[in-house]
Amino acid sequence: MGLLDSMLGSVLNAQQGGGQGGQGGLAEALGGLLGQGQGGGQSAGLGGLSALLPVVIGLLANNGQGGGGLGGLMEKFNQAGMGDVLGAWIRTGPNPPISGGQLSQVLGDDKMSEIASQLGLTEGDAAGQLAQVLPGLIDKLTPQGAAPQGGFGDAGDLLGMLSGLLQQK
Repeated sequence: MGLLDSMLGSVLNAQQGGGQGGQGGLAEALGGLLGQGQGGGQSAGLGGLSALLPVVIGLLANNGQGGGGLGGLMEKFNQAGMGDVLGAWIRTGPNPPISGGQLSQVLGDDKMSEIASQLGLTEGDAAGQLAQVLPGLIDKLTPQGAAPQGGFGDAGDLLGMLSGLLQQK
């Protein structure tokens, strides 16, 4: 879970660093981390990767573009016949992986196209990046093994939760 820990570290550092303090600075920090996680050196697509944090927040936040936050995402996983996968990420225990193709099925072609465009990546690459981050992130956000009844709240609430996770370490 090194990538997730690094991502959460960057979230907290960007929030505490003053300056911009908004999602732009967080996204830039995440983009740099993902570039390093890809084997370094490649600058192609890093501008798009810097937008991954707002995309993930958009999928999970109640007021995001994902359509209903965690509850909406659960519904999409259930409709795609993969509710058990998301359920396993929420419960305690091992997190089964998901492929980019499976995540594309869950989110739908239109949503993946929108995300890929936002990230400046192909749909396959965007789905692959999300598939790497989403299981661990949802797992960390549900440490008691249950989804919060009201979801994760809005984008600000979600960022606060991420910061809280880092402060517990």
